[in-house]
Amino acid sequence: MVYLRVTEVLKQKKKTKYWFVKAMEGSYQSLSNLLNNESKAIRFETIDKICKVLDCEPGEIIVRKKTKGD
Repeated sequence: MVYLRVTEVLKQKKKTKYWFVKAMEGSYQSLSNLLNNESKAIRFETIDKICKVLDCEPGEIIVRKKTKGD
């Protein structure tokens, strides 16, 4: 399963969820779903913007967790 580590990166950088939503200039609900890994899909341009806002690389925020069937 692939998930986003945005919340963990925010904690490492000592930034708040509120700061993230303001910096991303998106809807609170969409970004909250993204932070809670409740999104079904994410666009490359969104990943790019997250990386710009957090000053990180895609590999720092995208992780694959192995499940029992893997």
